[in-house]
Amino acid sequence: MTENTIVHADLDLLAERVERAAALVQRLRDDKQRLERERDELVDRLQDSERRLQGQDAGSVMAELQALRLAQRQSEGERRELASRIEALVKKLEKLEI
Repeated sequence: MTENTIVHADLDLLAERVERAAALVQRLRDDKQRLERERDELVDRLQDSERRLQGQDAGSVMAELQALRLAQRQSEGERRELASRIEALVKKLEKLEI
């Protein structure tokens, strides 16, 4: 193999990796947007619930509050996972630049 062939093969491999990384970054961005919409919907639900719950008995208020907190924790967990995946991708992309 000539040096030119090797360089071309290396560039093809690099281009393939960059395309895969770009597709993954786009998917993660889409996931992030979806999670942000879900978070906003949960905040709206919480505010709605707070308005409706004014004057209700403490037991039903606590049950709904616990359900909302669980949904919030799940959303936060998904956001943390997404952030760590993005960070790992950035590190991989930085290695490709070297």
